[in-house]
Amino acid sequence: MPAPDAPPGNAPLTAQLPTAQPPTTPTPIALDAMGGDHAPAEIVAGAVLAVREHGVPVVLVGQPRVLYEALSRHGATAEVPIVRAEETLAMDEGALASLRRPRSSIAVACHLLRRGDAAAVVSAGSTAGVVATAKLRLKVQHGVLRPAIAVALPTLPNPTILLDAGATADAKPEMLLQFAQLGAAYVEAVLGVKHPRIGLLTIGAEAEKGNKLVKRAHELLASGHHGLDFAGNVEGHDLLTGKVDVIVADGFTGNIALKTMEGSVRYAFGQLRESVADSPVARFGGLLQRSRLRELYRRLDPEAHGGAVLLGLTGTVVIAHGAAQARGIAAACQLAARLAAGKVVARVGERIAATARAHRRW
Repeated sequence: MPAPDAPPGNAPLTAQLPTAQPPTTPTPIALDAMGGDHAPAEIVAGAVLAVREHGVPVVLVGQPRVLYEALSRHGATAEVPIVRAEETLAMDEGALASLRRPRSSIAVACHLLRRGDAAAVVSAGSTAGVVATAKLRLKVQHGVLRPAIAVALPTLPNPTILLDAGATADAKPEMLLQFAQLGAAYVEAVLGVKHPRIGLLTIGAEAEKGNKLVKRAHELLASGHHGLDFAGNVEGHDLLTGKVDVIVADGFTGNIALKTMEGSVRYAFGQLRESVADSPVARFGGLLQRSRLRELYRRLDPEAHGGAVLLGLTGTVVIAHGAAQARGIAAACQLAARLAAGKVVARVGERIAATARAHRRW
């Protein structure tokens, strides 16, 4: 690894991040420093924040000279190591970019995770590019049909997990059943919910509501042969009610639902700010409610939750919001560290294997 007080040179990848690490050294989070609308400045700032304020070790993956200069502005060249990756996936590049750019920053980050030099990968880059590269580099877990993007919705008292939020747009009923298993394993490992309740997102609460995909998925989930606590159908207005612990959808529907909810929250807070600024009386009322409004904003702010998790792969991958700034990147690194410590990948594998055994017996 290059000396921390000198700009990184042209040392090979293996020389920059030793494979063998002392047992007392926590395995770092591999952070794709070149992905995101505000890369690399905000990504580097988020890495420094994660290290200094949250104690999460991070290694930056990207163009060494650019990253070294950014770290220097924070006085953090000795705190955050750098691994070279000269190629970058642009935010408008899709899944094929994973093949065209085998040495991109996200590909190198996945390589570090696969060989055990990183505990997890975090990227704010193109979702399609991150999903495709992670599938190619890390592989899908045995028995998993397709990976799914899981997002934590800010419900009370515990978050509700929505998946798939965009990894698989054209799903099959069996995939939705498996998404429920992935979500259940996530909730059990991370949130400590022992018997998570599963809901299927569709256009009505009745079992016969929905398209062919949803109706068949409902039949599979309601069969009772998969060890799931299926609570039935849920609708769009149930996303933030906390009615269930896991909401299952195909990637097309889930992504639209998520972005609609995020847009609605932004619009509502924008209107609230305008209303509070309208008159002296409204401003005074806003001051009286300032702490509660601030707490509500913090709970609904996507930057506070760290991003989405790509479940079903052989390693932990967190996809931060493309517009994430330093605080959101730091939160994503925290989330990745918690997922790695909670052994979510192993929990998912155990649940998928147990389901396969039960299905064979049935």
